[in-house]
Amino acid sequence: MRLRKYRQLIVFFMDLIIIFIVSIILYYLLPEYRGTWMLPSNTFFVNVFLLILCWSISQWLFKTYHSLWRYAGYKEYLELMLGGISAYLVFLLFELVLFHRNMLTSFQLSVCSISILGMILMRMCYRQYRRGTYSGNDSDQITLAIIGAGDAGVKLLENLQINKSSLYQTKYFIDDSREKIGKRIHNVDIRGPIMNLQQILEENPVKLVVISITNLPIEKRKYILEICIQKNCQVRILPDTVTILTGEEQNLWSSVRDIRIEELLGREQVSLVNQELNEFLDGKIIMVTGGGGSIGSELCRQIAKAKIGKLIIVDNYENNAYDIQQELWRSYGNNLDIRIEIASVRDKEKVDLLFQRHKPNIIFHAAAHKHVPLMEDCPEEAILNNIFGTYHLVQAADKYGTEKFVLISTDKAVNPTNIMGASKRFCEMLLQSMKERSKTEYVAVRFGNVLGSNGSVIPLFQKQIAQGGPVTVTDKRIVRFFMTISEAVQLVLQAGAMANQSEIYVLDMGEPVKILELAENLIRLSGRQPYTEISIVETGLRPGEKLYEELLMNKEALIATSNHKIFIEKQDNITENEIDVKLKILTQALATKSYSHMIAAMKQVVPTYKDPEEINNLIDP
Repeated sequence: MRLRKYRQLIVFFMDLIIIFIVSIILYYLLPEYRGTWMLPSNTFFVNVFLLILCWSISQWLFKTYHSLWRYAGYKEYLELMLGGISAYLVFLLFELVLFHRNMLTSFQLSVCSISILGMILMRMCYRQYRRGTYSGNDSDQITLAIIGAGDAGVKLLENLQINKSSLYQTKYFIDDSREKIGKRIHNVDIRGPIMNLQQILEENPVKLVVISITNLPIEKRKYILEICIQKNCQVRILPDTVTILTGEEQNLWSSVRDIRIEELLGREQVSLVNQELNEFLDGKIIMVTGGGGSIGSELCRQIAKAKIGKLIIVDNYENNAYDIQQELWRSYGNNLDIRIEIASVRDKEKVDLLFQRHKPNIIFHAAAHKHVPLMEDCPEEAILNNIFGTYHLVQAADKYGTEKFVLISTDKAVNPTNIMGASKRFCEMLLQSMKERSKTEYVAVRFGNVLGSNGSVIPLFQKQIAQGGPVTVTDKRIVRFFMTISEAVQLVLQAGAMANQSEIYVLDMGEPVKILELAENLIRLSGRQPYTEISIVETGLRPGEKLYEELLMNKEALIATSNHKIFIEKQDNITENEIDVKLKILTQALATKSYSHMIAAMKQVVPTYKDPEEINNLIDP
């Protein structure tokens, strides 16, 4: 391992040794060559030194020794040959000047060609040595197939073959190209097409399938996942950022990643950003509450890409706010005006001060308590933070002439069965009450579970799988809507750009996903077997949890927008007086500090709020 840092010098000196030995052999052991050079022995060594000097200069100019020879291809060998030929031509020039010789002799040609041949053979032997395969038992090896016999797949194969200690054995490629099917690359068969994957895996089972085609259509990727799940094959993917090696120490195999959560959804990710959005944000002062959280921080990242006037990040947790501030500073430096405000939306006076200080044009309100079981235990926190915090912001936005107010809502606000969902439904009602009585445009954006967000279920599944199980699901019948953080944030931004007031925007999220099937697929794709190697345990529904979530309250009231993935759900108007009465009911309930009083008050102010049993008992077991 210590010699690794000196490998360039080692190869360099070995090349010089080859030149010296070849010259000695040809000069002393083959007298018939000696005469062609016509130099006495004392002058011979001077010429050998001159030849070595020319070689050294030429090869360093060609950067021959910068190559990592265990990965070398024709380009590196060609550079070696060109560097060698250049060295001998320079040497001949020196001979002409120093010794007045202007003839290329057979001796010089022999030294040149044999030396270069020896250097190439030395490198090829080293490469073959590094290509040696793992010497352990076949039962210890992990057999794999590489989908895609292109440049990325071939480089991946070479990387695995070079690593002597690798536990992976590549059995074959799978490719769609008719020109490649039936041929071999580095002694590995190419089979195909990809749509025959099931038959190929049945005839020649492997433990792992690696997708090396970075632009593979979503339909084929979904097909590969489904077949591999059936055949109990782990699936991994080669990212496009590493298909070309750029560094000596870069290990292509180490860059192969597991299947991402969003790839289990089986649909194309929604992309919503357009020119209208850029115009909406251009030059504006934008405030993001909860800006350090999962949704809030991604909002800040996306907003920062536009030519905004200023970004105000409001959060009551300084560590999160600091992290996103440092990230944006690293990305944009002085080109982005960022202000951090450590504050709670529950503090009415501080909220008013922030609006007075910054006078934001656009508000993205992401600050909220969102964990269902925790809010069931602490309903007063959901009421104070989610409801009254939103109320303070809504009033301040109206008072200081904010142009647009965008609320982050949730599918749990639809026919809520828990305090968190009911509090978010009340926040939607707050926005509805401002319709036609404020110059500020208020909109709510409703979406399902966000993959990868803090506290979401799938990172928990992955952690449980990594620990050997068990994987816990609250109920095997549960279904949920899922979307990525990027999709959620783009929906929020797009909704903000649309010119409507006091509406609820909903994303077409496709079909809901069964949590049990998602857990089973995650286990299989990790190379394990559900129920045998990794158990799945049903723990029972948590307080306030229901078996399914709805994105819409009234499907008949849907209104299409300019984006086919976004709809508006029309709501009945709510008067300012109705809101005032409801807020007084909640205030009185909070004053009692009684759990039952607060639950009763929430059911009174949110008519659609039901006990989870009322909803769950309607579903067949």
